[in-house]
Amino acid sequence: MDTLALRLYGKNDLRVERFSLPDIADDEVLADIVSNSICMSDHKAAAQGETHKRVPGDIASHPIIVGHEFCGNILQVGKKWRNKFQPGQKYSIQPAMNYPGRELEAPGYSFRFCGGHATRVIICREILEMDCLLPYDGEAYFGASLAEPVSCIIGAFNTQYHYKVGEYVHRMGIVSGGSMAILAGAGPMGLGAIDYALHGPRHPKRLVITDVDQPRLDRAAGIFPPARAAALGVALHYVNTASGSAAETLLAITEGKGYDDVFVFAPVAPLLEQASRLLAFNGCLNFFAGPSRPDFFAAVNFYDVHYMGHHVVGSSGGNTDDMREALFLMSNKRLTPAVMITHVGGLDSAPQTIIDLPSIPGGKKLVYTQVRMPMTALEDLGKPGKDDPFFTGLTRIVKAHKGLWSAEAEQYLMKKAPRIER
Repeated sequence: MDTLALRLYGKNDLRVERFSLPDIADDEVLADIVSNSICMSDHKAAAQGETHKRVPGDIASHPIIVGHEFCGNILQVGKKWRNKFQPGQKYSIQPAMNYPGRELEAPGYSFRFCGGHATRVIICREILEMDCLLPYDGEAYFGASLAEPVSCIIGAFNTQYHYKVGEYVHRMGIVSGGSMAILAGAGPMGLGAIDYALHGPRHPKRLVITDVDQPRLDRAAGIFPPARAAALGVALHYVNTASGSAAETLLAITEGKGYDDVFVFAPVAPLLEQASRLLAFNGCLNFFAGPSRPDFFAAVNFYDVHYMGHHVVGSSGGNTDDMREALFLMSNKRLTPAVMITHVGGLDSAPQTIIDLPSIPGGKKLVYTQVRMPMTALEDLGKPGKDDPFFTGLTRIVKAHKGLWSAEAEQYLMKKAPRIER
C-alpha cells in the first residue's frame, strides 16, 4: 500500500514523498493518520538530523518519517494482535516506548515506516509490545493528537510531591485545596495546565497565572474566566508580571503565605528565582520548561531549602498511564485540548512549519495529513476566505466556537479541503 509521508534525510532536509509500504507482518498493524500536531522536538530533530540522539545515522539512505503526536484509524491488524485491536478503531501513540536496550528509539525519530506526518504507517512490533498503541474513543481526532502534550502536563502534576513533617514519605501530586502558581502560564502548554488544574482529579483552592504578554493573559481569561473557575471552587487570578515587584504582588494574593505548588513554563533564570521566592513551607517548584543550554543555571534560596522544606523537581514528559488519563478525560469532554491550537494546515505545510517553528508565534500547529492546506493561524482564516469559499466556511465555524478549533471544524476540513493525494 502506498503512503505519502514527510521524511528526514539530513539536517533540515525534509521531503514529502510517495512510496510503498511493505506488507505488514503478523506482529504489526497498518493504520492511517488523520492528524498530527507539531512539537518543538520535531524542529530539533530536523535541525540536528543524523546527529540527534534519537535519529539513526543512516537517514541519508534510509530516511525516517517525522512526527510523534498523531491519531488515526486502524486499517489492518496482524495475527498476533487481533484479540486486542480491530480495524476501524481510532488510536493514539505513546511515543516514549522505552524499549529495553533501545530506550531512545521512538516513532517520529527512529523508524522508516512509522511517524506522524504520513497518510498511512506501519505500527511496528516495538510499539505494540510496549503497549504504546492506545485506543481512543473521542469524537475529534485532534484531541488524541494532543494527548501526548497533555500527558506531559499530567506527568508534571504527578511529579509534584509534599511530605508531613516528621515523616519520610513523599505524597505525590499537587496539594488538593492548596495554592498553585503557573509562571509564564498563558502560552499553549500553560492553557493546557489551567484546563487540567480546573477539570482534572485534584484542584487547588487558589490558582494564579502569570505572563508578561497582556493579550495572551486576556485570551486565557476569555477561555477560562475566573467566574467559571469560582463555580468549580477555584479562585483564579491572572497577573501581568512585566512591571517590578512581581513577587510581592503574587505573595500578597496568598496573604504572604506563599504557594504550595509553583510551575515554571519558560526557561528564564529570573523566573526560576522568582518561583523560589514564592514557595510556601514544604513548597514544590516544578521546572517544566525545557532549556536548550546544558549550562543553564538559576539561583535557589538554600536557606529556605533547609528551614522551609523547599524542593525542586523537573519533568519532561508523561508516561503511558498519563496518556491514558489524557485520552479518557478528553473522550469524556472534561478537558478541552483545542485551547492549545492556534494554527492548522495540511501535510504540504509541515516541512517549512517544522523548520520555522521557533519563529512562528502562537501555540500548537496542527497538521491534517490527508489534505492540502497552507499552515494558517485560526485568527487569520478570514483573510484567504475573501476569495475562497472553503476558508469562508471554516472561518464561520471557528468564530462560532469562540475562536477555538473544534470537532465541527475538523469534520468540515476533512470533507471540504483538497485531498493531498489527488
